[in-house]
Amino acid sequence: MMKIPLGLLAIIAGFLTVAMFTTAGWDLPPTDDVQTGFRGTGMVQIDDREQVRLEQAMNQVPEAPWELDTSGPRAGDVYENVQVLGDLGEDQFTRLMIAVTEWVSPEEGCTYCHNPDNLADDNVYTKIVARRMFQMTQAINSGWDAHVAETGVTCYTCHRGQPVPEYIWFKDAGAVPSEGMLGYAAGQNTVSIGATSLHTDPFSALLNDDGEIRVEATQALPSDHVASIQDTERTFSLMIHMSEGLGVNCTYCHNSRVFNDWAESTPQRMTAWFGIQMVREINQDYLEPLTGVFPEERLGPLGDVAKTNCTTCHQGVNKPLLGAPMAADYPSLWVPPQSAALIPGSSVPTQIRSEVVSE
Repeated sequence: MMKIPLGLLAIIAGFLTVAMFTTAGWDLPPTDDVQTGFRGTGMVQIDDREQVRLEQAMNQVPEAPWELDTSGPRAGDVYENVQVLGDLGEDQFTRLMIAVTEWVSPEEGCTYCHNPDNLADDNVYTKIVARRMFQMTQAINSGWDAHVAETGVTCYTCHRGQPVPEYIWFKDAGAVPSEGMLGYAAGQNTVSIGATSLHTDPFSALLNDDGEIRVEATQALPSDHVASIQDTERTFSLMIHMSEGLGVNCTYCHNSRVFNDWAESTPQRMTAWFGIQMVREINQDYLEPLTGVFPEERLGPLGDVAKTNCTTCHQGVNKPLLGAPMAADYPSLWVPPQSAALIPGSSVPTQIRSEVVSE
């Protein structure tokens, strides 16, 4: 191994010292620290002030097009083939459609989901998807208050003015294994979540399937679940994802003295638990059944549909859009979804129709 002369090391150290004092990016940013537990336990939430200002600028919400008016004839009586929102007043329906266009397809306009020559036509696949997404939004707001509370979500929460949300995921095909005992990487040893070499895809097992999110067994000789190193690393990978997705420390949910004890955890841990169950429902009941609706170019390398994780909504902050209650302006997104309304005249494939009817 080549030895570096001490004189050269001194020159390098001196250069770096000068750079630290004379160039940007070397100083610690001003932070705000909030103690959330006993002193000396590391229970503290640290926020970078510059990052907070950037987040505030990035999380501005669009205003409602105009004041809500629920009177007038029903949209289902005025327009053809309104299967999900037909009970809204005509003005209320039009207001929501204009808002959704701004939330999802501001450049493409109404034709992103509609045939301009026949708005009732169901041959545009994005219209079928949007119809189901309305039901998904209604299900989240009306059934998952343990996670979204009174803030709720709208299409803008995930889309932010883009037809396809920026933060989605597909099943990871992984590297093609080479021959021999060391050829199988098991989704590891690739720089991924949090710049670690943990599992590159913890989502398939833990946010799509109902896998065990567990590090240690519940008894000395477990019989139902044998916690393996891979289970542990997959769990750690998901936890790092959640920390980055919400822009928080581990102690936002966990007690630093005993991470696994629910009794000593913060209330946010229970909110996060409900969030995990909610994301599973979104992926299992609303997104995966639409796989056959999307064209091939919109599917992942393994042919699966794009799915959600924590970052899809949160995008780096502990409350999506910093907790702005924009969903309050759209009460039609808070009612329980009427699943049966999706079926008449729909071009959804047969296998999807059966799933919708059975909900």
